[in-house]
Formats: sequence, C-alpha cells, structure tokens
Amino acid sequence: MSKEITAQEKKYNRIIVALSIIIPLAVAALFGVNLKRMGFDVEPLTFLPPIYASINGFTAVLLVAAVVAIKKGNKKLHEQINVVAIICSVLFLLMYIAYHMTSESTKFGGEGAIAYVYYFILITHIVLSVAVIPFVLVTFVRARLGKFPEHKKIAKITFPLWLYVAVTGVIVYLMISPYYS
Repeated sequence: MSKEITAQEKKYNRIIVALSIIIPLAVAALFGVNLKRMGFDVEPLTFLPPIYASINGFTAVLLVAAVVAIKKGNKKLHEQINVVAIICSVLFLLMYIAYHMTSESTKFGGEGAIAYVYYFILITHIVLSVAVIPFVLVTFVRARLGKFPEHKKIAKITFPLWLYVAVTGVIVYLMISPYYS
C-alpha cells in the first residue's frame, strides 16, 4: 500500500486524537464523582474490583495469544483476538468508573519498600494506560486499512505497552486487595 494518507485514514486519525483526549479526561472527571456523596441512594459496587482485575488478566492472555496467532500466520484469529482484547479493555474501563462512582477509593496500607514498589507500579500503570490509547487505536486502524507494514511497525510498540498495562492492573489489584473494606 501507498505511504500517503488517505481521506479515510485522516478521518480515523481525527477520531483517534479525539478519543485519546476525551477518554482520559472523562475518566478523570468521573473518577471525582461519587454518587453516594452526592446524595444518590446507590449501593457501592464493591464486587467489581476482582472482576475488572480478572478482565485485565484475561486481556494480557489475549494479547499474548494474538501474537502467537499472527506468528503462526493466522491473521483472522489474530484480528478476532485483538477485537476481544479491545472489548475487554472497554469493559474494564466501564467497571472501573462504575466502582469509583459508587465506592470510596481504597488507600494502600503497605509501608516501607513495598509502598514504593506499589506506587511505582500504580503510577506507571496509570500513565501508560493513558499513553496506550492512541497506540491501540492507530494499530487497529492500520490493520483495518490494510496497511500491514505500518501496522506491524507500531504493533511492536503497542504490544508491550498494552501488555504492561494489563499485567500491572492485576498486580495493583493484588497489592491493594487486602486493604479493601
């Protein structure tokens, strides 16, 4: 395929830029909204953290399976697995927001070196979860448009970032779970 950017790709790029800005801003805004504190009679969705942590773990497995599929030459399976991984990431995000809109944030109770480890993992997880959004979207769009050399090039960056975010999401959950009330 040509390296020139088509009108369709320009349209997708505008959508990618918009989503890459809107999603983190919406999450940040909604993270500060607590329906209970606002006077709404809602039950805290305290059952969600293990579910969305499991979804993060499943996403990590899917990402590895997608790489295995493409290395074996199975493009269709690779594509299907990646679509499911994107759906899982969206489900995670919706559950994460729902939990934080209905429940008080849990404070990490560890002290000493483990606290530094936890906060390092948490901060890198948060920063990279924002940074990975445009990478995932661009990687997906390039494949959809049949720009496979460009897709492969960015996928080499997207895969480890997305995998790190998925795995560290599970680690953060496991480290903070003893402190849930």
